[in-house]
Amino acid sequence: MRPLLAALLLAFALPAVAQIYKYTDANGNTVFTSQPPDGTPSEAVELPPTNAVQAQPPSTPVAEPQPAERQAPPYEVVELTGIPSDEALRANNGSFSVGVRLVPRLMPGHSLRLTLDGQPYGQPTNVPRLQLVNVERGQHSLAVDVLSGTKVVQSSAAVSFTLQRVNTSSPALRPPAPTPRPAN
Repeated sequence: MRPLLAALLLAFALPAVAQIYKYTDANGNTVFTSQPPDGTPSEAVELPPTNAVQAQPPSTPVAEPQPAERQAPPYEVVELTGIPSDEALRANNGSFSVGVRLVPRLMPGHSLRLTLDGQPYGQPTNVPRLQLVNVERGQHSLAVDVLSGTKVVQSSAAVSFTLQRVNTSSPALRPPAPTPRPAN
């Protein structure tokens, strides 16, 4: 089967390399043909070489950059500080601040943003002391993300804490009612 296919391809290629002849017919028209005419003067046409494209050797694939998971993180330490671990955090108005410890220091182009209960909290900043305002009482988790633009470069471990807000209208905090005086 293959020799037959090769022979057919060669047969189709023969006209491409055949000689071309040029002559003028009885009406004065220029005619080009692959066969020299009988009894009519003709001349062989010299054609310029055909265009040829050299096969390109296969190129080696370009190594893809490694995903961020395989690259070393830019910071050795990213952690929150100033959150009590054994006792409740007391903030009656729900406002408090936390520190961020980074080793090495915050790199140019990076910023910090808190994540409260899995949701971004506040605006990104380059200050390592972050303020939380009017947080509801109860159990929460808090982490800090290092951002490059809007992309998270690295995150701290989440820290769980309990926020205690004392309700000032609690009966336990009201002054005792005056004892009635006996009537005389």
